[in-house]
Amino acid sequence: MLLDVVSDTVCPWCYIGKRRLEMAVADKPQKFELRWRPYQLDPTIPEGGMDRREYLERKFGPERAKAAGGRIREEAASVGLTLNFDKIERAPNTLDSHRLLRWAGTAGCQNDMAEILFRRYFVDGEDIGDHAVLVDAAAEANMDTEIVAELLANGSDRDLVLREIEAARDMGINGVPTTVVYSKWMIVGAQVPETISAMLDRMMAKEAQIQAEAAQQQ
Repeated sequence: MLLDVVSDTVCPWCYIGKRRLEMAVADKPQKFELRWRPYQLDPTIPEGGMDRREYLERKFGPERAKAAGGRIREEAASVGLTLNFDKIERAPNTLDSHRLLRWAGTAGCQNDMAEILFRRYFVDGEDIGDHAVLVDAAAEANMDTEIVAELLANGSDRDLVLREIEAARDMGINGVPTTVVYSKWMIVGAQVPETISAMLDRMMAKEAQIQAEAAQQQ
């Protein structure tokens, strides 16, 4: 069963949501595959990125940014993640990381790449807008780094990724993570595993009912 996960690679709730979604489906009899779809929380960040502290303080204010970080760390710890916000120096434009995720799908390692990008940003504090970092991430996923470097340099698939982001907004998605089920229902936010599991069960039951009714009408 395919689950489309609309997310941004610098969204901490998306990293937490990935863990919770994986926990929710781990014991189900069905086999689930996560397909990562692009979204940009802030497409106005320049190509080279900007100082992260300056960006957060400008956007949220010093106190609000600090308070939010503490809560997110606690939620992350509840699913075994340690987020090292203090290591992150740059707030990157995430378009190129989404391009890499797209190519990882073709290479059959997209879910692994999502994990790599989240870890490199939130745990290792790396700049995932930097092409050298992205090529190194591709190497970690056993992708062809020469091809990846060339694709990054020549702007391949930028327009495709931007159109996909726009399509998500047209669907009414204005926050991430959002998991799209059967291309028609949405699980919005980093819900706890029990909630995700129950929602998936209801959606699968509803889809089975729709399919059965359609078969009867034929």
